[in-house]
Amino acid sequence: MTQIDLLGLEFERVDSDKIFIGTDKGGWVYSGQRPRHEVECPTFYILKSPLTRSQVATILNGPEPDEDPDGLMIGIDGSALREILSHANNNLQKSGIEVLGADFEWEVRCPSEGEWRIAHNKISLSYPAKKVEILADSPASNYRGAMMDGSPRKTTGIGPAANHRAALESHPTKELVALSTVPMDRSLNDVIARLVITPIRKKPQLKVPDDADFASNVRSELFWITILGIIPSFVIPILRGMSDYAINGWANLLFGGLCIGFVSGAFWRPRRPSITIQELQ
Repeated sequence: MTQIDLLGLEFERVDSDKIFIGTDKGGWVYSGQRPRHEVECPTFYILKSPLTRSQVATILNGPEPDEDPDGLMIGIDGSALREILSHANNNLQKSGIEVLGADFEWEVRCPSEGEWRIAHNKISLSYPAKKVEILADSPASNYRGAMMDGSPRKTTGIGPAANHRAALESHPTKELVALSTVPMDRSLNDVIARLVITPIRKKPQLKVPDDADFASNVRSELFWITILGIIPSFVIPILRGMSDYAINGWANLLFGGLCIGFVSGAFWRPRRPSITIQELQ
């Protein structure tokens, strides 16, 4: 079966698959998108389009909207999302959908980033421009500690950060989405959501290592600062016949070389290795 009907909502089947998330580019400007890592999701079901006003009314057993029933349900906050998920999960338990089987316990929630990207690769999800779609993941500064089985990343924030969720923000004119965050303690315009029916992962879960190889990164940075900054800073005046300045003005040249080396690191460094599931098992 390629679809599941729950409360009149058609969930599309997405077969188990793998995907790489993040980037392996080495520049500092890409640090929030590293490390590039592999994610493997079990088979799950997802709404191809975000929730509409009419669908939310159906889930909550409320009256049909008077205006634009097929329009997107925007402005979803944490309280509204919890109510939607509570009703959907209650109906999932009562429905006894046979195709799900008894091998796993299933739940309804927003998709994790891994589930979203795998589903988009396989069935081309619909996402409107200039909207922010809520994910199940908690926000983080990079992919260190991210789950590699497609389950949501657990919250580590305290204070106001604990009320935020990761989100995918769509470009106004291009078919692009970028990872973002959205506060869940208040309603904001253009915030939307979609649902997945997915297995609850109970086995020990693989995740991206929390720590990078600090010593290796320092050695690499010193090497490239020397090659791209310090050495050219001294070689250029020598080639231009200013050997005396290369000796007498060494402090200025060293400082200039360090600056050039650091700036170059913002935009280019060798690609970083990707983290695969196989190497962590």
